[in-house]
Amino acid sequence: MNKKPSVLVTGGAGYIGSHAVLALVDSGWPVAVIDNLSTGFRFAVPEGVTLYEGDIEDADLLARIFTEQGTGAIMHFAGSVVVPESVEDPLKYYHNNTAKSRALIGAAVESSVPHFIFSSTAATYGIPEISPVTEDSPQLPINPYGMSKLMTERMLTDVAYAHPINYCALRYFNVAGADPAARTGQSTAGATHLIKVAVEAALGKRDSVSVFGTDFDTPDGTGVRDYIHVSDLAAAHVLALEALLAEPDRSLTMNCGYGRGFRCLRCSTPSTG
Repeated sequence: MNKKPSVLVTGGAGYIGSHAVLALVDSGWPVAVIDNLSTGFRFAVPEGVTLYEGDIEDADLLARIFTEQGTGAIMHFAGSVVVPESVEDPLKYYHNNTAKSRALIGAAVESSVPHFIFSSTAATYGIPEISPVTEDSPQLPINPYGMSKLMTERMLTDVAYAHPINYCALRYFNVAGADPAARTGQSTAGATHLIKVAVEAALGKRDSVSVFGTDFDTPDGTGVRDYIHVSDLAAAHVLALEALLAEPDRSLTMNCGYGRGFRCLRCSTPSTG
């Protein structure tokens, strides 16, 4: 492969984004981060990686970053991720996840950044009728979170048809775990990810972990979820980037999971990938 281009990671001070930054750095990619630190943390960005504190809606800032860093690819993680909140405040999600993504994509086109990797979600499938879900399954979101991500996928499809840019949309199922070297992890206050909730309950920081579901077609009636370790997910982003560079005329959409489910506790305010 030729010289690796610089990668701008949006939301790179957050949970999944910070793991992607580590995966890129570990693989020798030049990396920069943009994050408004609304839910991310400065300490999650490793030493030697430039952090631009700002918003992906700021076209002037993005243009400056692209010039300073010689950006050749974007990994887009910035956005809001709590499903119940999206139902309570849908406009927040259509702004943060859709309108701001439109601004970021527009800036990428304006500056001729040719590769774009998008953090999407299995929530775009809604309640699928088949299991396991395939990338060709109907996308029928049941909440604003899933719809806000689907709208960004559709924008990328149309933009890649009209401009010299290719993309990969990665649809996550349920993300868990932390960097094995303890360099970063899930630190967001009030996060709804199961393992963080369970650990907080074990430490006495929560009164309990709620279990939902009594009538699923499983031995105990609870739901089955496909969990993927966050470091494996980060590695998938690096592989996706390599694939985009290898075939610049091809775009990709892929599910990210292990293809096997586990019955487990589900926290009272679950989020989806």
